[in-house]
Order: sequence, then structure tokens, then C-alpha cells
Amino acid sequence: MPFSNGQRLDPSLAHRRIRFLWIGAAAMTATAGYVNSVLLSFFETPVSHMTGAISHLGLHLVRDRGHDAWVSLSIVLGFLAGAMLAGVIVGALRLLPSRSYGVVMMVEGGLLALATALLFTKQRLGFSVVAMACGLQNATTSSYCGLMIRTTHVTGTMTDLGMIFGHWLRHGRIEWWRFRFLSLLLLAFFAGGIAGTFAVLRLGPGCLAVAATGITLAGGAFWVTTHRGLVNLVQESSRTPPRTGAFPLS
Repeated sequence: MPFSNGQRLDPSLAHRRIRFLWIGAAAMTATAGYVNSVLLSFFETPVSHMTGAISHLGLHLVRDRGHDAWVSLSIVLGFLAGAMLAGVIVGALRLLPSRSYGVVMMVEGGLLALATALLFTKQRLGFSVVAMACGLQNATTSSYCGLMIRTTHVTGTMTDLGMIFGHWLRHGRIEWWRFRFLSLLLLAFFAGGIAGTFAVLRLGPGCLAVAATGITLAGGAFWVTTHRGLVNLVQESSRTPPRTGAFPLS
């Protein structure tokens, strides 16, 4: 996962920070489940995770389905481009909350809006654009505050849950906050997939506009909130009198 090395979260901070991650992480995971189920209704290759996409690429090549192979390849390259874009926008090796996350979310919303327009005109380039949005999201959240959060697929989540149960069987103890958090992500992705299935039956490709609008508004709110927090921090720092040394000069 991008930026996943050497970013351990202090256990004393985990419980405090996790409370602020519940809603955001669940919402983004549900969005990915929603988007992936919508796109699967139009094309068999998944866009939110690359394991299935690369497998489908191989199947299309072997079966001599050149056009479908190009679409699957564009999905893989789109996801990669989205992850690269996250690295450019966020730019930090130690990922901590900042306005850059709000910018990323708004860019993701713009990509989903563009994909909606492309799919309305039956252009398969829309699949690549959606994959780019998913790659952007996954790279941005995969190591938020030192936590390895996967919001566009649940393979890693299932792996972590299995490890938690394994440690419980061997050591007789369990990190309940981590178990609850991972379980929430799993259920959110599942719920998002169900919602996406119902939405595509009623709205067709237009249902992507719902996800685009939601994540754009959330990104704007995050940007404004973080910006205000930074302004308040600067103002408080400017009001704090400078500390003097133990031996003042005469």
C-alpha cells in the first residue's frame, strides 16, 4: 500500500483519533462499494481493486477479445494514474490531516462527474476515469494518520480481521477498537454495493452523479474545516508570549 512503511500510530492516540475516522472512512468505503457495483453492471471488470482487473485483462487476451482487453488495461492504468495523482497532491511522506485531503476528495468528485458524462454518451473511457478516481482515493487513505485504511477494496480488511481472530485464539486478547473499525469498513463496502445496485436499476449511469456530488461536498467541508483549524492555530500561536530563557540578559 502507498506510504505504508514506517508509520506506526501511537496506541495512546489511536482511541482518540479513531473516533474522528469512523464516519469519514465508512463513507468513503461505502462510496467505493457503490461505484464498483455500478460499473460492474456495465462491464465485468472491477474498477475499485486491481486484482480482478488484471485477471480479467489476462482472460480477455487469451480469449482474443481485443476491445475488452483494451478497456481492462485502461482501467488498470487509470487506477495507477489516480494513485500517482494522490502522491502529487498530498505530497507528504508522513500523511496527517491537512487541506490536501479535501482537495483530493473534490478532485475525485470531479472525476466521477466526468465519468458520468462519458458513460451517458456510451464512451468506455468512463471506466478508466472511474478507476482513476478509485486509485486516487485508495492511495490517499491507505495510510491516514498511520492507520492502513483500505477504502476501495476489502481484501486487506478481511486479512486484518483474520489476523485479529488468529491472535485472539493464540494469545486470548483482541484489540476491540481495531476489530470494530475494520468490521465497519467491511459492512460499509457491502452496503455501498447494495445501494449502487438499486441505484443503477433506477437511474442508470446517472447514479454516479450522486457519488460525485456527495464526495465533492464532503471534500469542500473537510477543506474549510481544516483551513479554519489551521487559522485558529496560527492565531493562538501569535497570541502566546515568547518564552524567555532561565538566565535573562542584563
